[in-house]
Amino acid sequence: MKRRSFLKGMAATAPLVVVATPMSLSAKDEKPKGENAMDLKAALGAIADGKEAKDSDKIKLTVPEIAENGAVVPVKIEVDHPMDEKNYVQSIHVLATKNSNVRCADVVLTPANDKGYFATRIKLGESQDVMAVVGLSDGTYIKTAKPVKVTIGGCG
Repeated sequence: MKRRSFLKGMAATAPLVVVATPMSLSAKDEKPKGENAMDLKAALGAIADGKEAKDSDKIKLTVPEIAENGAVVPVKIEVDHPMDEKNYVQSIHVLATKNSNVRCADVVLTPANDKGYFATRIKLGESQDVMAVVGLSDGTYIKTAKPVKVTIGGCG
């Protein structure tokens, strides 16, 4: 191949590359999903075994309004419910509604825990709601949620 014909061929294909590249970049911006990906509906179904979790003011969910670093967002859940032998908080679940896997933490409690309380730090990839779902010993589920604005994402 001669140098001149090679350069002519390169000059002819360069505009095609420039035109094709922005089209491929403008494709729908989807996050890659790992093998543990789970959306909110699937997570609630798995936690509550198909039952509906009702909104409740008996759960005190403490999260920051603005999280400067999404990799370490503090979460505290306090449940105003007795911890008797037959009537107690059985589980507390922390969900991040827009993460690829919304389940952040699952905690099982017994009456020996003395109170329905859990604190941890979670990762948030973007601004979203943090939800607490509480399972009670009578088989019912209650929930509450609060928004958290993330300035620097923590999931990637």
